[in-house]
Amino acid sequence: MDSSELDYELPSELIAQHPAARRDASRLLVFDRSTGDVRHRTFAELPEELSDELVVVNDTRVVPARIRIERPRGEVLLLERLAVQDGEWLALARPTRKLKPGDRHGAVELLEHLGEGRWRVRLDGEPQGETPLPPYITEPLRDPARYQTVYGDEAGSAAAPTAGLHFTPELLERLDVERVTLHVGLDTFRPLAADTLEEHELHGERYSVRPEAWKRIEAAERVLAVGTTTVRVLETVARTRELVGRSSLFVTPGFEFRRVDALLTNFHLPRSTLLALVMAFAGIERTRELYRLAVAERYRFYSFGDAMLIL
Repeated sequence: MDSSELDYELPSELIAQHPAARRDASRLLVFDRSTGDVRHRTFAELPEELSDELVVVNDTRVVPARIRIERPRGEVLLLERLAVQDGEWLALARPTRKLKPGDRHGAVELLEHLGEGRWRVRLDGEPQGETPLPPYITEPLRDPARYQTVYGDEAGSAAAPTAGLHFTPELLERLDVERVTLHVGLDTFRPLAADTLEEHELHGERYSVRPEAWKRIEAAERVLAVGTTTVRVLETVARTRELVGRSSLFVTPGFEFRRVDALLTNFHLPRSTLLALVMAFAGIERTRELYRLAVAERYRFYSFGDAMLIL
């Protein structure tokens, strides 16, 4: 599949720069695959669209992973902890061409350049940087808690599992919820650089599922995955039976879903692996139609934007 097939036109004013005033006040585009029906709801009405689904969320938390450096002016973005005792992390650093192993920038020491802007670094203590907002969000975030889910309690991500940002504690009480963990890293937010999906390489992201959680998930009549990261955990475990590990699962059109029956997701960037996953679940042409409809109806896109429920 050519990467160009993941392109679409989006007016810049539809890129959400801040979250909705209330988490569950976001809009919800509902698509029923069995009937072809499309409904426009608010996120607070999610329980009314569900029946007996077990709602599975990713309970990772974002770490303050963006560390500014002064000379040369740039930043280090912590992606994944490699060794707890030695304080080693995998990171992205820029401007890479002006950096070299052995450089020290505050609490960060550059150890080894791994290619593609990736570095092995050593960090003194725990991350004390800024919330790592995506580059398309240019307005300051007044409340860093809004880039965390209300249920996140496993610190380790460089980006939020954004489909979960819409939930409130009150809404969760109305649902049957189970948790898994995938720490969001390079694979989730790195854009496609290759001409085809088949040429794109995934490096893998750490996940874990409690045995009792998987027992419930496996036995559920229907499973609603909250976000693309949750999909990758569930479909990885469904194939490998390994409850702890790294997922390099690349979900593209033609993929056979074994444990995800419904998907809750935000609207994703063009030429992204996340959009490819949605196309795999809803169909390529149908996804294009839904995205055109979302643009026409002025839905808000990306991390702080609105959501889509695919039943």
